[in-house]
Amino acid sequence: MTVSPDRTIPFSIAFEDVVANIEQVIRGKQAAVELAVVCLFAEGHLLVEDVPGLGKTTLARCLAASVNAGCHRVQFTPDLLPADITGTNVFNQRTGEFRFRPGPVFANLVIGDEINRASPKTQSALLEVMEERHVTVDGTRYPVPLPYMVIATQNPVDMDGTYALPEAQLDRFLMRLRIGYPTLDAELEILEGRQVGRRVEDLRPVMRAEDVVTHAERTLGIHVAPEMRRYIVRVVAATRTRHDVVRLGASPRGSVALLRAAQVRAASAGRTFVTPDDVQILAGPVLAHRLVLSPEAELRRVSAEDVVAEVLDSVPSPRRLVGA
Repeated sequence: MTVSPDRTIPFSIAFEDVVANIEQVIRGKQAAVELAVVCLFAEGHLLVEDVPGLGKTTLARCLAASVNAGCHRVQFTPDLLPADITGTNVFNQRTGEFRFRPGPVFANLVIGDEINRASPKTQSALLEVMEERHVTVDGTRYPVPLPYMVIATQNPVDMDGTYALPEAQLDRFLMRLRIGYPTLDAELEILEGRQVGRRVEDLRPVMRAEDVVTHAERTLGIHVAPEMRRYIVRVVAATRTRHDVVRLGASPRGSVALLRAAQVRAASAGRTFVTPDDVQILAGPVLAHRLVLSPEAELRRVSAEDVVAEVLDSVPSPRRLVGA
């Protein structure tokens, strides 16, 4: 499969092309793959969290390999410094001047492998570039190329040698995914696929960087009715009122992220409008990682995903309001 030069290709077809390309390697995880591609076209950042060996980095690499764009990978370690990520000014002895040497964040797709193995100080080096798409070094701003996406992987924070990501950084990820163990049939397909050459290295890009930007802009035109916008706001606001289990609810950035992801999902289905189903399917991946739970929640073994599910059950959707 080659990169299509036709920018008039329908978004739903372009979306399916990227999903199908990734699924040549990632088997039996269609929902996770589709959510990752939604995140790409929503111009957001993706956090993939799960135990080792389930394909977190492979998913990130497959997504990067599907787009013909610049890609850098950063292996996060405890001794990594902020300047190792953003870049630094280097003195040129011939000219007698300092010259900026860009770090690995200057790429269209940045893979942060095991991001929570670095110290919180190093993790925070991504805060500015993830939100504002530029890096400031010694008072000078350096823009990163567009499209721009950080795809980070992390092991559960209760594993040895890991640090919890700062809340401010978690909030900058549009979505968090968990891959989970494959079914027996899917795991068998993985083994068979490696024998016939279905590896990340064998993938070919199906889209150019500029096409990602074009399609992302088109999804901005997906209609979101006033009642749907109110529904999104009510769902997000409801996460802030569960004081028995939630210490910090989702921010307005969560509302924006949920709306953008819903627009992309609607477009991927060939629709020109957002439905309550779009919001309900995406609410968990978009909102759960933004919640800070109380000690009471941990004692009761209530997860952030449980809270989001309860919120969706308690907030009437537009179809219920009209008696549908």
